[in-house]
Amino acid sequence: MGQQRRLQPKTRNIWVRMALKRGERSCGRSQTSPVFHQLLCGHPAGAVGFVDPRHPFIATLLPTGDTCRSKGTGWEAKMISFKQASLEAKAAVAAGVVFLSMMLSRSYLSEKLDLRMRRWLLRLQMALFANALMLIGSLHVWRSIVTTFSRASVASSFCFMPWKITVFMFLALAHSSFFTLLFLVAEEPYFFSLAAYTCLGAYIILIFFLFTLGSVEQAYKLLAGKGAKAGTGNRNRPAMKPVLAVLLTVVLTVVGLLNASQPPAVNSVEVPVHKLSSTMNNLKVVLLSDIHLGPTVGKTKLAMIVRMVKALKPDITVIVGDLTDSEAEILRPAVEPLGELASPLGTYFVTGNHEYYTSDVSNWFELLKSFNIRPLHNENVKIVSPQSTEDWFCLAGVDDIEADAMRYSGHGMDLKRALGGCSSEHAIVLLAHQPVAAKWALQERPDINLILSGHTHGGQIFPLNAGAYLLNPFFVGLYKVGQNTFVYVSPGTMYFGIPMRLGSRAEITEIILRSP
Repeated sequence: MGQQRRLQPKTRNIWVRMALKRGERSCGRSQTSPVFHQLLCGHPAGAVGFVDPRHPFIATLLPTGDTCRSKGTGWEAKMISFKQASLEAKAAVAAGVVFLSMMLSRSYLSEKLDLRMRRWLLRLQMALFANALMLIGSLHVWRSIVTTFSRASVASSFCFMPWKITVFMFLALAHSSFFTLLFLVAEEPYFFSLAAYTCLGAYIILIFFLFTLGSVEQAYKLLAGKGAKAGTGNRNRPAMKPVLAVLLTVVLTVVGLLNASQPPAVNSVEVPVHKLSSTMNNLKVVLLSDIHLGPTVGKTKLAMIVRMVKALKPDITVIVGDLTDSEAEILRPAVEPLGELASPLGTYFVTGNHEYYTSDVSNWFELLKSFNIRPLHNENVKIVSPQSTEDWFCLAGVDDIEADAMRYSGHGMDLKRALGGCSSEHAIVLLAHQPVAAKWALQERPDINLILSGHTHGGQIFPLNAGAYLLNPFFVGLYKVGQNTFVYVSPGTMYFGIPMRLGSRAEITEIILRSP
């Protein structure tokens, strides 16, 4: 008998792919071809019969020296399936793995790691998680505005290659934005950080328009039926959708950058406060929130905010969280302008979720105290009327609820402790960073008269506004809850990361307290 010819690897792979495509990898189906059942499943197909792996034809399909095919190849079949999965599916799996690692780190490692290691691990996990999710969108962007153009006649243009390079650089900058928190934080923002976060904002807008226009196109095709396919001979027509999406993205990005570059608006709001003494009528409280000192906000912008606050001459200044996105030691020079705040009845601070992401809350408390800013760490102070020592109200502050989720030692929302000593005969004003915390506080203590919050940024940029609205019980502005309670949510004094504002406006809030 002549020597058997072994199939070339390329030919063998074609046979295997054909088998997988026809569903031959399912070991429980009796219709499975005995050859491929034996090859992929590692055991004979009982309903068909035994196939000897030493058979000459089988030998031509098996790699040289591979004897494991006849034993437990179910796992190998799964691995083959994963390798053949789309990049989007693999990115989704990667995001799930990173998210799981974040949850495990919070639950089991947060108290075992030192603060510096915890900070780096959390930021790295968040950056990897965001990038894994973004990869799904980036693949769609590339296929929509590069691959689509390559199929159109525009691909023959001399500018197509620069276009591909531009898109690649745009996506690379957007993906790198989350890593700037690890390496590029200083007194003033680096240009690279500003460029990266600008690309991230444009990326979000572009994804929205590509998805929306694609959905409209599919809806049109469904409504028009097969007849809509007629007259599709123009090769450039597929390129119209991404072109429109890119143009809209460029316009909105420019508008967003211009809006964010403006000084915060000063919004004056009068709030009636039940049980507030008449001697404290017209007391002025300036509310700051979500300044986010870090990769894209530095000392210059904070100094501008302080000048605007001083011009308002408030009786009290309060900062309701998310002052910073990095460690106190790094941002000490940037935060120095806060030392110029000198409100007669004090300046107060409560933590936001981003303070806990820095894993440096204790050092921030000490730094703020050096500027005569008092952190309200689940505690309260009596704000006494300048006209009468018997007239006062209770100003309380709670830690952000993220501290509980992160198991941050010694921190977490403790309303009972925060309101300890507050008399029911006097007005109560509570500082709580997140609107969710405001809701929880009112469920426990409906006698609170006013809660000041932030966190939502008013959505900051379109199309994130809708998500911020749906995820928070109070979105932005003044809300009346019950008979004698109000909640005010600031849209933020600056912005987080992305130096853009679309559908929202940065704000310094001047709250005038009115006695009944």
